[in-house]
Amino acid sequence: MNYELAYKVGFHPWEDAIEDPAFVETITELFESEECERDPPYGRALDVGTGSGIWGIELAKRGWQVTGIDNVERVLRRARNRVEDADVEMDLVLGDVTDLGTAGIDDEYQLVLDTGTFHGLNHAQREAMAREVDAVAGPDATVLLLVWEPKRRGPLPRGATSDEIEAAFPGWTVTDMGPSQFTAPKPVELLLTPNEHWYRLRRE
Repeated sequence: MNYELAYKVGFHPWEDAIEDPAFVETITELFESEECERDPPYGRALDVGTGSGIWGIELAKRGWQVTGIDNVERVLRRARNRVEDADVEMDLVLGDVTDLGTAGIDDEYQLVLDTGTFHGLNHAQREAMAREVDAVAGPDATVLLLVWEPKRRGPLPRGATSDEIEAAFPGWTVTDMGPSQFTAPKPVELLLTPNEHWYRLRRE
């Protein structure tokens, strides 16, 4: 998926999820489940494919120390404006999720969040992203992935199955999953039929 082009033409339905009560409730519950046995500040969180920083900012508001990475400078400018408006601390890095080390991301993170990057990558890119995440994740880290059902081809996100996720992340296991409740605007929903699910991964 060409995200630079998508943002240039104003096509980013995934950002509309912040206005979707059912989706917000789901992702809030996921965040709460990671926080229930921690005291704030909760630790370091990495938001891969952060886009305009919506969910990284929400984590920062909740007490996480957040770094967001994206490879589209245009959208990172939007993210910087959002961070400033929200009056939170969040580091934003221009870089490739398949090469986090080169982007300067090398700390141990307790939470890695991906709200729609992995499922748009090809097989080799998924394996590279997983290796990079494994390298920067702490020993007791959680990875949260939001992934579309694998129905489509062409320029749209490919989607992924639970088996494909675990194959890309050797040494990690999907411990929980469920529907994200994401509903795109009606024309987009009919075109894309995302049927999005969330997956929680932990080290074996």
